[in-house]
Amino acid sequence: MNHHQSFELEIADIALGFMPLTDCAPLVVAYELGYFADVGLNVTLKKQYSWATMRDKLHAGVLDVAQFLAPMPMASTLGLSGEAVNVIAPMVLSQNGNGITISTALYEEIKFSNQIHRIDFPISAALLKPIVEARKESGSKLKFATVYPHSCHYYQLTSWLTQNNVAIDDVEIVIIPPASMVEALQSDDIDGFCVGGPWNAKAVRDGVGVTGVTSCDIWPDMPEKVLAMREDWQLRYPEATKAIIFALQRACNWLTHVANRFEAARILSRHPYLDLHLSVIAPSLIGSCLVHHSLSPRHIPSYNRFSVEGIDTINKPELFHGEWLLSQMVKHQHIEPKQAQETLIKKVFRQDIYLSAFGSPEAKNKVAVFKSTKIGL
Repeated sequence: MNHHQSFELEIADIALGFMPLTDCAPLVVAYELGYFADVGLNVTLKKQYSWATMRDKLHAGVLDVAQFLAPMPMASTLGLSGEAVNVIAPMVLSQNGNGITISTALYEEIKFSNQIHRIDFPISAALLKPIVEARKESGSKLKFATVYPHSCHYYQLTSWLTQNNVAIDDVEIVIIPPASMVEALQSDDIDGFCVGGPWNAKAVRDGVGVTGVTSCDIWPDMPEKVLAMREDWQLRYPEATKAIIFALQRACNWLTHVANRFEAARILSRHPYLDLHLSVIAPSLIGSCLVHHSLSPRHIPSYNRFSVEGIDTINKPELFHGEWLLSQMVKHQHIEPKQAQETLIKKVFRQDIYLSAFGSPEAKNKVAVFKSTKIGL
């Protein structure tokens, strides 16, 4: 990848929204290592604390571009959470990264209810069935939290349950901002959650949770976070858009190397970003999934995935990415089947814009080589 491509910027000052999560690493790395500055951009990173707030600020133009959950641009375009706003995703920032963590109390209850002394990882939701049935008889439900209705977290949580014949109607699912998950688990407000790092590791380190399963176990190597912007913003600033993509691709490529990922964890631990101890940020970045405070971690090399060494990119939006996400939205009755159209995917997942950021036809052909075919279980 040519690191010195120039762009005729229409605008230099960019307000970029991010969530203080482990997989905001490409945004922070591009800023801290000067990759944005190298292409002439003056980026201000704007920390947000809920996905709904991030969405609203991008829609209103308070943010120019933002880190979004992969299904969010389509949800915005379809008007699933208010007024329809045409939002596009010209780049995939990361894959995987989520985990389902249950309370230590529920972990012990699983062992007791199933009359077992040891639970294998990844934990099967089938082990919840006797507890779900017992709660039903007593007029209560297990309560799980996720971060946003139209999110991979929500779809992964429900997939984990339904694949093991636990009906969604037999549990309660609530929406909580990522940073509030561990506190909610600790105070017994919820029995478990599906969230991205570092909150699964924090729950384990604090001794309040057990991370039973990851997104790699449920449906691996699908888009998790994307670069999002309003369609009209991109039309107004096409060169700035390409420059942002170019800088972020450099950051994703830098994050391929484990040593760099550890350095990224050190950067993320600072106050402007996650403001948490390295011990809860680094594990997932170096392929380690903490599961229980007294058990060895699981080795999951692709736990957080930003790029792949030896292959130019995994960051190009693909048609099948959108097809998979729309299939989940239909499955969970978030949209009608007639809304799941290829034209919508091509309108939102703008592969053409991504490829244009790398200039020559040779560069386009080179980055177009890789296409994952893993679409999950």
